Amino acid sequence: MSVSVEGHTEGRTEGRTEGRVGGRVGEQAGAQVLRPHAENAFAHELAALAAQDDRQRPDRWRLSPWAVATYLLGGTLPDGTVISPKYVGPRRIVEVAVTTLATDRALLLLGVPGTAKTWVSEHLAAAVSGDSTLLVQGTAGTPEEAIRYGWNYAQLLAHGPSRDALVPSPVMRAMTEGMTARIEELTRIPADVQDTLITILSEKTLPIPELGQEVQAVRGFNVIATANDRDRGVNDLSSALRRRFNTVVLPLPATVEAEVDIVARRVEQVGRSLELPTAPDGVDEIRRVVTVFRELRDGVTADGRTKIKSPSGTLSTAEAISVVTNGLALSAHFGDGVLRPSDVAAGILGAVVRDPAADRVVWQEYLEAVVRERDGWKDFYRACREVSA
Repeated sequence: MSVSVEGHTEGRTEGRTEGRVGGRVGEQAGAQVLRPHAENAFAHELAALAAQDDRQRPDRWRLSPWAVATYLLGGTLPDGTVISPKYVGPRRIVEVAVTTLATDRALLLLGVPGTAKTWVSEHLAAAVSGDSTLLVQGTAGTPEEAIRYGWNYAQLLAHGPSRDALVPSPVMRAMTEGMTARIEELTRIPADVQDTLITILSEKTLPIPELGQEVQAVRGFNVIATANDRDRGVNDLSSALRRRFNTVVLPLPATVEAEVDIVARRVEQVGRSLELPTAPDGVDEIRRVVTVFRELRDGVTADGRTKIKSPSGTLSTAEAISVVTNGLALSAHFGDGVLRPSDVAAGILGAVVRDPAADRVVWQEYLEAVVRERDGWKDFYRACREVSA
């Protein structure tokens, strides 16, 4: 049903490049930014939407909810400007996500790995606030200060607790500036640290007991969090915190054609950013990679006739993009520029066989029972056998 498509290759600049670094503007002289933030990579699309957007905008939003949805889903504006799709999937999913942000309820994007949670989060923040860099990366070691605030200890020791000694977190900055904060991998954050969000999301207030003060969120503030539902039970959200979020589930693509289209678009963008030549007839190998991934993760062949074992990995669309991109680089640098089975075979093996013991058995059975018997797949079978040996 869904996943990201376009890459971050638009908006590349020569010479002096301005980029957002930790929410502040910095200059990188004589260098090209390898991966521009969404608000920089698609600045021309955001500007075109803002110029033609005559609908009501919530306080401090750069675009109306309709324009934000158009930015993510793509379309053509009245002046002919083409807005590239950033997300392929049901329109209603995007509309619910955008509408959630237009209220005072936080948004939780939930899904298996590779369903574009981070990508959608970044583009939503870019379209709503014009800044996607107010980011907290969740890990097992994320401290409470990353969500609330920290201290400049030199200032603290010299002058004691003061606002000058306080170091605001991205969430605190978003509250004071009326912007959108992003929290990646929320369920990887320890439960006691997660719960520091409860007061922020329910009362829209961040107490600073050391100063006897508080920060109150201004209009426009909201939070987008992402979570991998494969991590459920590791640091599951408390019921109190979960109630503060409206959860939107981002599913995997519903059909082979949708997933092939997504992978082809993204590979084209990544290849352009890496200055790789366009691979003629590469869609055939893309379709093959997508078919293999879908069959293995579904546990049944595309025709529904043969049940097969599934490996331990997720085999997501994002991994398919990585396999094809690597194959494109192999064909460009060590082949004739045409994407062939031998270029993608090693990448598929690496994606499928995560557990050397169990997954290798699954892969070998799939090769012999399915791939070997499929018409037009002989070259692919031989290439996979060669790298699996």
